[in-house]
Amino acid sequence: MKIKLCDVNAAALEKLPQFTDDKSGIGVHYVDAYIKPMNQKLENGTPVKCKRRGLKIVFNVGARKGEGLMRRLAVGADPVAMLDAALAEAAAAAGVGLTVEDNALFLSYEPE
Repeated sequence: MKIKLCDVNAAALEKLPQFTDDKSGIGVHYVDAYIKPMNQKLENGTPVKCKRRGLKIVFNVGARKGEGLMRRLAVGADPVAMLDAALAEAAAAAGVGLTVEDNALFLSYEPE
């Protein structure tokens, strides 16, 4: 089943390190702004939560949980690429699919 989770937060791009005083090395202001709209309940009542804990991205869909790391050395210094890789890793660990299409995030999974 493929469900539209949320629209991509275009304002998050304004929070990239080159536009702010972010000296974290991973763009924490951008990451927090990008994942905030992902925290909601789906139409079927399943809660979706995504949060950053240091370098770790924790992604929950109902009872499914996955974690991904913001890997600067493996992915590069671009916060956008690091977040995409970390979200893909967290979604895969949770057993769901997460894709970006037409400026929207889509969730693919089979309800329990």
